[in-house]
Amino acid sequence: MTDAPDVPEHPKLAYRHTPGRGPTVVFLCGYASDMNGTKALALEQWAQRTGRAFLRFDYAGCGESEGDFEDQTLASWRDDALRVIDMVVEGPVVLVGSSMGGWVMLLVGKERPGLVVGMVGIAAAPDFTDWGYSDAEKALILRDGRIEQPNDYGDTPTVTTRDFWVSGEANKMMTGPIAFDGPVRLLQGQRDSEVPWQRALTLAGLFRSDAVQIVLVKDGDHRLSRDNDLALILRSVEDVLFLCSSSS
Repeated sequence: MTDAPDVPEHPKLAYRHTPGRGPTVVFLCGYASDMNGTKALALEQWAQRTGRAFLRFDYAGCGESEGDFEDQTLASWRDDALRVIDMVVEGPVVLVGSSMGGWVMLLVGKERPGLVVGMVGIAAAPDFTDWGYSDAEKALILRDGRIEQPNDYGDTPTVTTRDFWVSGEANKMMTGPIAFDGPVRLLQGQRDSEVPWQRALTLAGLFRSDAVQIVLVKDGDHRLSRDNDLALILRSVEDVLFLCSSSS
């Protein structure tokens, strides 16, 4: 395991860095996910084949990184991403954000406007603390400090804490224009049971950039991890990298 250098009072973060030509492609995982998922590994294999620089990592409390999952918040995971990128990557980055990672992608772009040159969102779910829970679920989170929900991707329930929910509400990104001018690709399944596909249309309209395209996958689910989905992701990343090189 490769760890990001120690920062006082911060958990050690596990990451895998593939050296190569920049911009470095950085994969940002979804909620309660880790860097060993299908999409992250497919991107790493592509980077190794093509000589591209690539970075995947685990947020604190996830995968191989230190920390307690329930101690983490959206802001702390944003800061994990910033910390790993600042310590490992030299030069510009293209962010690939999956589900909640799409929210982290926007937050990192806001914090590092001179560093982030392109974005690819995969079922991006910014602001999901606002629209992803019913009023009853929000009330339970605030009353009990946490809720457990069925997990379609594992045997253990998905936990949302009050601290995470409050952090999400404080860091919404779809309340106004998004000040990003680089190329953006948003990939969204229309059979996604977690992120309504219409949200991709709304998100696209908020970017200041005109170089924004949406790809709707009619039979695509939330994961977008089938072979044809992975091929689409790779083509989208290559497209963004080409546009970044053309404009530099």
